[in-house]
Amino acid sequence: MKIGFDAKRAFLNNTGLGNYSRWLITSLASFYPNNSYHLYTTRSSERTRIFNVFTNIHTTIAPNKTFAAYWRSRGIIKDLKRDGIDVYHGLSHELPSGIHKTGIKSVVTVHDVIALRFPQYFSAINRYIYNSKLKYACRVADKVVAISERTKQDLVEMLQVDAGKIAVIYQSCDASFKTECTAAQKQSVKEKYQIPDKYILSVGTIEERKNLLLLINALPQVKDIPLVVIGKQTDYADKVKAAIAQHNLSNRVIFLDRVDFADLPAIYQQAQIFVYPSRYEGFGIPILEALCSGTPVIAATGSCLEEAGGPDSLYVAPDDVNGLAAKLMIILGDETLRQKMITRGKEYSRNFDDDKLAAQMMAVYPS
Repeated sequence: MKIGFDAKRAFLNNTGLGNYSRWLITSLASFYPNNSYHLYTTRSSERTRIFNVFTNIHTTIAPNKTFAAYWRSRGIIKDLKRDGIDVYHGLSHELPSGIHKTGIKSVVTVHDVIALRFPQYFSAINRYIYNSKLKYACRVADKVVAISERTKQDLVEMLQVDAGKIAVIYQSCDASFKTECTAAQKQSVKEKYQIPDKYILSVGTIEERKNLLLLINALPQVKDIPLVVIGKQTDYADKVKAAIAQHNLSNRVIFLDRVDFADLPAIYQQAQIFVYPSRYEGFGIPILEALCSGTPVIAATGSCLEEAGGPDSLYVAPDDVNGLAAKLMIILGDETLRQKMITRGKEYSRNFDDDKLAAQMMAVYPS
């Protein structure tokens, strides 16, 4: 089978959508090597050297940089026909216009419907573009892949997508989080970023939806343990820093916004607890990274984070400051519980092994 991918984000995005794209492509190429995988991108990037080791992966770059956006949304059809693509997979909410008229089967992955659930976080033009592409892709695709049950429910409720057309297939995280770092590696990373011996960890863009303020407001009730925050800062960071100053926490909160991806596993593995208070996610990959790293998780209720964290992580309402503080103190004060959460979290994370998820995806592709 010849499978084509909208690989723009696989080549150009270094975070969520890019990680998903690279993970899926390499997993399928590894476990199903007899297929031919064709990546279509507006331009190349050094970060995708991982594809070079696969002889069954082929890359096509937009022929004209000036019209690359048009090529990705329409002109690519000519290339798909030329290459004899059997199935084209849009990895991030969209498909090229006219794909349904070509005879080429199509699949689209929908990660979330944040622009529909929380329109206040997006400009009017971005909402329009996102919603238009999403509605079209869900309408013409032969199959829609939702990365969580919550996303599936949202698609049925908000866009009236036929539930029978949607397959829920979770994603995994990078294999590096599943490998224990050596003591030397951990010490090297600790010294590189000047992080303490024990700390609470939070990872994610510092934006309103991610709800870091909940953790900041809970911290004064927790014993004197520092917080390490990793993520790109937006204007919302000003509110967070104002709360830090108000609570006199400046000496307990460490911001790291430029962390090498290769160093993340060692940072996760040395944290006492990972906290993810986001109000809404499509899946919540940092939670899985924490579980694979052997770090207990506390996450917010209200979206799909229970799906990522499983039954042995702890959860709190996204505005419950006292509840979060109480759960933090329970884990920090009970090492037996903490170790139990670590063990069972790793066991739960096996549900997201690459081979299992790759098999589920292959079963979705129309033959």
